[in-house]
Amino acid sequence: MTNGMHATLTAAPADRNGALRSQLQSLYAPVADELAEVEEILRRELQSRYPFVNELVQHGFRLGGKRLRPALLLLAARACGRVTPDHLLLAAVIEMIHTATLVHDDVLDEASLRRHVETVNARFDNEASVLLGDYLFSHAFYLASTLGSTFACQQIGRSTNIVCQGELLQVAGRGNYGLTEAEYLQIIDGKTAELCACSCRLGARYADADRETERALRRYGRRLGIAFQIVDDLLDLLGEEHQAGKSLGTDLQKQKPTLPLIRLLQLSNDAQRADIDAILRLSGAERHATLLPLLNRYEAIDYARSRAAEFARRARRELETLPPSPAREILESLTQFVLMRQH
Repeated sequence: MTNGMHATLTAAPADRNGALRSQLQSLYAPVADELAEVEEILRRELQSRYPFVNELVQHGFRLGGKRLRPALLLLAARACGRVTPDHLLLAAVIEMIHTATLVHDDVLDEASLRRHVETVNARFDNEASVLLGDYLFSHAFYLASTLGSTFACQQIGRSTNIVCQGELLQVAGRGNYGLTEAEYLQIIDGKTAELCACSCRLGARYADADRETERALRRYGRRLGIAFQIVDDLLDLLGEEHQAGKSLGTDLQKQKPTLPLIRLLQLSNDAQRADIDAILRLSGAERHATLLPLLNRYEAIDYARSRAAEFARRARRELETLPPSPAREILESLTQFVLMRQH
């Protein structure tokens, strides 16, 4: 771990958020020019001559933040050789897909805040949000289809289908407090990790990497995405909205079992599970205040953190097939970043 990362880990929470943002900008520095070109593609492609549509689209993209998936695609390309114009277009496509899923997620979660900004459904309504997500999906597939081969369009289509399937599995699992850890991992593998895996794979493929390198980077993206989502679920449970800049507590509100709760229930006997079930029926603030001490007592939060760290380590090992390079070092550092983030 670098000295900068150690300082980030030991900083006070408010300082840590600023340090993490700074750290992310530093990590993206080698592809900063390419990311700026991706932003220009997004700006150019997502304009409409209809004022309401234009306002809606622009507001939707204000909710984007880390640009993690485009950065993964570009860094994978750089680690395998060079970034091409196809990579820039694909990075924009991936970000459109990701933003569409966020817009739809906010409708499902009835969230009102993201990135310290009103969600689309809060500022406009659910109908506009659903249609905006559809607009972004369809335009992303159109852009992917303009490339010389159909490979990217096929892979992005398949991955988007898997993302939607993961979200459907999560909806089906609401209120199912018998959900196993394996089932939880299957859900987040689909809804979050799949698009990270696709980003890395496309970066490698369009840099003409060999198939083993392509597969290794795809596995890297998948494991990084799983670690990212476990941490995201912990933030939903433990974070502060004024720091995170988005609506929190929606997992418990929407009865989505995440890893800390699954672990707690796994370690509990029948009588304890009955008590936990009663706690889960309480109102928001009371439920959280009663549940948190139990999660700490059973070390369920620490367990979730350790599982996220395990997936991050496994992601890092996949990079051993790559030759040493600044891009590889950054991909390695991202496995630490996803564990440390506060928003």
